[in-house]
Amino acid sequence: MMAASKPVEPQSASGLPRWQLALLVGTPIVLGVGAVYLWNRSRTKEKDGKEGDGERKAPEGSASPVQGQRSAPNAEHENMSPLDRAQAAKNKGNKYFKAGKYEQAIACYTEAISMCPKEQKTDLSTFYQNRAAAFEQQMKWTEVVLDCTQAVELNPRYVKALFRRAKALERLDNKKECLEDVTAVCILEAFQNQQSMLLADKVLKQLGKEKAKEKYKNREPLMPSPQFIKSYFSSFTDDIISQPLQKGEKKDEDKDKEGEAAEVSESSGYLKAKQYMEEENYDKIISECTKEVESGGRYTAEALLLRATFYLLIGNATAAQPDLDKVINMQNANVKLRANALIKRGSMYMQQQQPQLSTQDFNLAADIDTRNADVYHHRGQLKILLDQVEEAVGDFDECIQLRPDSALAQAQKCFALYRQAYTGNNPAQVQTAMDGFEDVIRRFPKCAEGYALYAQALTDQQQFGKADEMYDKCIDLEPDNATTYVHKGLLQLQWKQDVDMGLELISKAIEIDNKCDFAYETMGTIEVQRGNLDKAIDMFNKAINLAKSEMEMAHLYSLCDAAYAQTEVARKYGLKPPTL
Repeated sequence: MMAASKPVEPQSASGLPRWQLALLVGTPIVLGVGAVYLWNRSRTKEKDGKEGDGERKAPEGSASPVQGQRSAPNAEHENMSPLDRAQAAKNKGNKYFKAGKYEQAIACYTEAISMCPKEQKTDLSTFYQNRAAAFEQQMKWTEVVLDCTQAVELNPRYVKALFRRAKALERLDNKKECLEDVTAVCILEAFQNQQSMLLADKVLKQLGKEKAKEKYKNREPLMPSPQFIKSYFSSFTDDIISQPLQKGEKKDEDKDKEGEAAEVSESSGYLKAKQYMEEENYDKIISECTKEVESGGRYTAEALLLRATFYLLIGNATAAQPDLDKVINMQNANVKLRANALIKRGSMYMQQQQPQLSTQDFNLAADIDTRNADVYHHRGQLKILLDQVEEAVGDFDECIQLRPDSALAQAQKCFALYRQAYTGNNPAQVQTAMDGFEDVIRRFPKCAEGYALYAQALTDQQQFGKADEMYDKCIDLEPDNATTYVHKGLLQLQWKQDVDMGLELISKAIEIDNKCDFAYETMGTIEVQRGNLDKAIDMFNKAINLAKSEMEMAHLYSLCDAAYAQTEVARKYGLKPPTL
């Protein structure tokens, strides 16, 4: 995403779904893959001409007397069969229900239940479900669950009873069982009822947030892969702390006294940290920066910023923020350091879903360091995430004006223009944006990001062959970039439905970088779609342990819980969504 968590990836920076055939990410539900193929069909399925979008409030069965013998007058009541008498009691209950007299309705449904022969399972399940509907109106959620459970035991694929029980379980804060019920409903309704889909989405998000909050608080800090760290720092060009040692740190007097400079190098925690950075010995950087800060060394501001940056990289925003705050408030510090700290804090706020604070930090960075290309580059990414495309383009233009050789900003500007044209359904502007990509890759043939973003746009346009060529160029330029292999793998699925090739490429990504959470997440998504739910859950759990923010972790828990709910539904009811 942005500076607080990861370098810009072709899809994560754009706000696009990571895979258009994935678990409906970006649409109202993240249940199984079958959903994805069914989603585009009619979304409002009429159930027997009655339910449509389906509040499912009314009880089942006619409120008026039924035809034939069941409409027998009271005089003949004694001659009616037990089932007919039960039906008559139910019909009476339905009249009371429609009149809002729920206590009387419950009494009638109870009578129907007691009269109904036990072998008449379908009728008996309807009576329980109707009584549950009346209890629902009285907000007696425990009674609703008990009656719906009876109905489902008698008729295991009873959609009304399952959905009513799901809603009651949600009210009772039993999210796990609520999710299982609503998952069963979604599968039985072929993912066509908006109401059940939205409940599933709501519960998945709540579960994800709750679990992520607990897990993230107690997680072990994890250093990302060297490739990730280098890619992160490469998104900054005006950043003192990421420059090689000789360019930023030695002061004039040190340069005149090389012996003394060497001595400073020995005693300065910050300079040691910089040396470790060059050696890719990243685990030692935070402790060396701490030495510099605690000794009040001359590089205290730089050490605070470098330490904060690595706290962000290991996912410890709580530790990073005080360091960033200190640097930002150091009026005498180099303005480039303060601006960089504002970019990183602003990106952190965006990840914490605080866009107002994020925007304030970026604007302040632009005010204090007006000619800092990084500020405009990263603020442009923020604006894309906030769907403020015109402002994003303006920021990328400002970045390009300051650094005409910034291939990354040129490519991201093209992508912003492309997304605007694509979502606005403007074919002429789409073509202009595609021509812009051609120009970028011609002028900057060594910018892997340009090919990657162009490949995204080509995939949208279903120009799969050319998109594949662009990913190959990315791999030629950055053979150790795991993310590109994941995108290329997904392309094989969209283009050729070649699951084996897709999985092979994603496995290659994991081989290159076994800390690539995106690869594990994507593999989990594919395994869900293949019906391999246990393997999918294992992949999602691996991604959860690597997640770089609480928000990412919550999303991954939602995917994992959706897969787990499907295993329970398959076990209980023998229900599975369509698979690849």
